[in-house]
Amino acid sequence: MAETPRTAASEQVRWLDPAEKDAWTGLVSLVYMLPPRLEGPLHKECGLTLFEYLVLSHVSEAPGRRLRMSELAFLANGSLSRLSNVVKRFEQRGWMERSPDPEDGRYTIAALTDAGYGLVQAAAPVHVRAVREAALDLLDADDHAALARIAEKLSVRPVDLA
Repeated sequence: MAETPRTAASEQVRWLDPAEKDAWTGLVSLVYMLPPRLEGPLHKECGLTLFEYLVLSHVSEAPGRRLRMSELAFLANGSLSRLSNVVKRFEQRGWMERSPDPEDGRYTIAALTDAGYGLVQAAAPVHVRAVREAALDLLDADDHAALARIAEKLSVRPVDLA
């Protein structure tokens, strides 16, 4: 039987203990299992992907229903190129508009139209129902607080959006 080569880097690995492994496995399961459970109802009832809904939702909650594209890409967890493609489709459907940021022309502002706001208002109850069924209603108040604390600790915000 051939022996696995060892390197200095592999000898210094801090392997996961059983509790850490359980925590990591649980987190990875959430990351992979929740999105389809949230997207299914949105797609079926509203014709939206989860990413598209998050784009609409975040802009709808921003002051004046306007948000820099870079901020929106971070909030919706997507690249600027993916976001640009979605916003272009939304512009064609009359749901969003883009314009240069009047405070700094290097940035682009995405703005929700009244039609886009109407769409997000119709989709929001579908999304909230899925969120409750897939996660929140299965947890108690202590679990909600723990989840919020963990999410805050694990959040990484780019410097230019801080």
